[in-house]
Amino acid sequence: MILEHVHRLSNQRIVLASASPRRKEIFQNIGLRIKVVPSLFEENLDKSQFSSAAAYAQETALQKAREVSNRAWTPNNIPHLVIGADTVVELQGSILEKPKDAANAEAMLSSLIGQRHAVHTGVAIIIPSVTGKDGELFTRSFTSTTSVEFDKVSLSEIRAYIDTGEPFGKAGAYGIQGPAGAWVKRIEGCYFNVMGFPLHDFAAEVAALLQCGHLQ
Repeated sequence: MILEHVHRLSNQRIVLASASPRRKEIFQNIGLRIKVVPSLFEENLDKSQFSSAAAYAQETALQKAREVSNRAWTPNNIPHLVIGADTVVELQGSILEKPKDAANAEAMLSSLIGQRHAVHTGVAIIIPSVTGKDGELFTRSFTSTTSVEFDKVSLSEIRAYIDTGEPFGKAGAYGIQGPAGAWVKRIEGCYFNVMGFPLHDFAAEVAALLQCGHLQ
């Protein structure tokens, strides 16, 4: 799907519009070389204007990618591909993003314990060198959703996890790849999506772009 094209893609300028070390690691693990250019988009969209948490994540990812694509790139340094991503946790219709402080992290984690929640990641792919008839940059965006169920754990367990510092900077105040992975009773969907980037769906999208010639 994508591994046979890794060498060719690694010769292109691929920009990840995210400061997430987990997303960078996912790309590196399949052999893709990327340039990290964190987006300056403020991520302040009005959640009430979206039909779903997934749609909110998708639009945020798109705005991140657009902000980076619109930077003042030099003619010899225009990215071949700009990738934006945004991950949110949804519990019973409420969107959980990154915790503001320890108390906020404790509240988030306490609400997730013993419950099933959804992790939505929106992904936007922009090819700055390709424009449509309307002059807009070529863009593809999609969402991926994974269902995660936490077992019941004690408040002291939650606080011990918060003391590690790991909840901060993570949607829903946890990282499945770290100690909180021990709480996961069941998962349905893409594991990497919970880390912050749906690798399989992205690979399928890039394979389609290569096949239709939008990526060379």
